[in-house]
Amino acid sequence: MSTELIIIIIGTGLLVLAVLGSISTGDSDTGLIGTSLRIPFGLVGILLMIYGGYSYGAVNLQGQIEQVVVGEKLQVQYPVETVQVLSPIKTDSVKCRILTLGVYPEGHEKDIWVLLRPSDDRYYPQSDHTNTSYKRNGEWQVITRFGGDKGETYDVIVYETDPTASEYFSSTIASWKEMESYPGLELADLPTSAVEVDRIKVALQENCRGVH
Repeated sequence: MSTELIIIIIGTGLLVLAVLGSISTGDSDTGLIGTSLRIPFGLVGILLMIYGGYSYGAVNLQGQIEQVVVGEKLQVQYPVETVQVLSPIKTDSVKCRILTLGVYPEGHEKDIWVLLRPSDDRYYPQSDHTNTSYKRNGEWQVITRFGGDKGETYDVIVYETDPTASEYFSSTIASWKEMESYPGLELADLPTSAVEVDRIKVALQENCRGVH
């Protein structure tokens, strides 16, 4: 559960407590909770609900309106025999947010993940709202987000994964989002069932530092 939802739940609880606390008991006009507590509970509850709702909406709208760029694209060579990247192409100069595209052979059933390896030699799994790369009719794609300096080189690495490796990458991304920190993975941290199938090197055409 996200921090924003927890804040909304706490705010709702305080507001409900303030309302229920105003109910009088028996013949007494005095509520279950004194006015000196009901008013602060109600005000704090409303403020928490507004803040949590705004924060939750901002986080989710960011994913919906995120603008990505599609770079140069290789021509598909048929029949497709392996999972491979079509865009971006090797040595391409890319923007901060791109759509990485590729193809996979008929009958391919494994998940496909794209990991970025910048100059810090750590690995950053990429995902959109489906976590794994979206696959359909022999093509796959995933939003790829860079965060380095202009001119910095990145390895764009494609992995085939089984459900265990996919779950590891998904839970890692969820944990990073919760912490609002993206420390990357060491090579030794990668699941053994994640198999590298393609790799290209690109460079940033703009400063992407601090862009999330």
